[in-house]
Amino acid sequence: MSESSGRDVWRPGQDCQAVATALALGQDVDRIHGAPWGVVGTLGDSICYVGVNDKVDAIHAAMGRRIAERDLPVRLLAPNYSGGISDGQRNGTPQMRYSLIGRETTNDGLSLHFEGSDIRGVVAVVACDKPPVGTTAAIMERNVPAVVLSDGSIRPGTDPLTGETIDLVSCFQVAGDPDAAKRERWARNACPGHGSCGGMFTYNTMQTFIALLGLEPLHMVSPASEDPRRTEVFPEQLVDCLEIMTQRAITPRDLATPAAFRNATIVAIAMGGSTNVLLHAPEIARATGIDFWTEVMSQHDFNQLSRTVPVLINARPFGKYSMVDIDAVGGLPVIVKELLDHGVLDGSTLTCTGETLAEQVTRLDPPAPDGEVVLGVATPFKPTGGLRLLSGNLAPNGGAVIKLAGVETGIVDNRFVGRARVFDSERDLLSALVDTPDIFADQDMVVIRYEGPRGAPGMPEMLDPTSRITALCRRKGISVALMTDARFSGGSVGLVIGHVGPEAALGGPIALIEDGDTITVDLDHDTLDSAELADSATFEARLRRWQDEAASHGGEHPLVRPVTTRLLRRMRAAAATALEGAGMATPSGTQR
Repeated sequence: MSESSGRDVWRPGQDCQAVATALALGQDVDRIHGAPWGVVGTLGDSICYVGVNDKVDAIHAAMGRRIAERDLPVRLLAPNYSGGISDGQRNGTPQMRYSLIGRETTNDGLSLHFEGSDIRGVVAVVACDKPPVGTTAAIMERNVPAVVLSDGSIRPGTDPLTGETIDLVSCFQVAGDPDAAKRERWARNACPGHGSCGGMFTYNTMQTFIALLGLEPLHMVSPASEDPRRTEVFPEQLVDCLEIMTQRAITPRDLATPAAFRNATIVAIAMGGSTNVLLHAPEIARATGIDFWTEVMSQHDFNQLSRTVPVLINARPFGKYSMVDIDAVGGLPVIVKELLDHGVLDGSTLTCTGETLAEQVTRLDPPAPDGEVVLGVATPFKPTGGLRLLSGNLAPNGGAVIKLAGVETGIVDNRFVGRARVFDSERDLLSALVDTPDIFADQDMVVIRYEGPRGAPGMPEMLDPTSRITALCRRKGISVALMTDARFSGGSVGLVIGHVGPEAALGGPIALIEDGDTITVDLDHDTLDSAELADSATFEARLRRWQDEAASHGGEHPLVRPVTTRLLRRMRAAAATALEGAGMATPSGTQR
């Protein structure tokens, strides 16, 4: 028996299958008692996931070689996969409710693998929007050496007739275009190759965030999924990281400190990132044992950062370029170095390479911002950050989020004052936008409710309606805002406010709005208010009516749509608030 096996007595009942597995994987049978290492990936019905298998196979092979070459006391496990859905294909459909739930089931499935297989080291290949966050949460809960590889972005497409650069979000924005040939042409050409969404949408926001937490080397974030470095160069470097973390007993929670979470949030702001970061950051923090809004920053702190940290990239959906263009001018390290050089980030945080953030950037030695795709702090693309949190009588606990980087029109002297146009589901709004678009007028505030974490349930993202409203506003030269207790795609633009809570299904103020109410967004004071609900008598009368309607319907308001599947019932019963991450977990702890 090998000295590295760590066991003096074989247990034939437990060990015989491990022997067979080692033989099937081409591994040394005498290593079956070593610490289990493995590779995990995410798969699903989407072009986002098509490149995952190749990376998993390359990393698995690199692990096997390293174990043999270094005679490491490690048992290599077969790759394990979790599942996700296609956010792009499911937007605007009832299936979109399962998107955020996919974050939770990814956590569950990988926790089963990590704990049940006693994983001691792992490299995770992640794709699309929600599986990366569920994977990271499971990694934090397990807290053994772990490294993440984002699979990479898809390259943008080209309209063969006009030469215009297009992508998935472009396609949603022409859904109502009267030119049928254009709609078909864009559908056929917007997504060449494979990879996850390429703009500064949720995928790239969260891969950047995870890298700044220290779990992924910075230079691995921006190359395209089809870039050969992802199978020919990065696998050995990832195993280097895993070996360093193992030798030095570095765990994910050593990396993801409050300072690292703060760095990651600042970079998300500087990249004009998705509003979904404000769901996912608290969820990853929860899994790490950190309360994001008390130990990392307050809502006030977040807004102050958003007022002072500029947007440094000219990227979709609010700009011109994609992540592959950012990679061509040096990638994420360029942005991180620029922020470090201006004292915006804490360079002392530890990363998976064994270096501090500042040391990793110094070694990578990225170029200066090119001035077109990536801009400098002194001459940014936008002078202030992309996200802001709102509070007020429509969001009494705060947490309502607006993506300022995506606002095109409607804000005058830092205020928007609009008339409420209420819809009790996304489906009702989509029907109106398709069948009767001319009912929408300048200064409308569209309200979509009963689509929150428990109401939908699953808090679907609203890329389809926001894209149609954006196209309508551009075509008619009007400003129509939208607020909802649901969430948005990172590709949404326009004056859109999500995560409004408490949500309608729980009787929050958004449930009490009526058509014609005056809604005010004040960005000087970061508030979201209804003039009518400011009157206590009106508020109490509407609340009593809502409560009576719920009581007469068994305690659940009749506008809350019934659900039948186990997952939807579980989400409705267990989901935390949006401010707490909207997960099916105890917000203040790591227990699920």
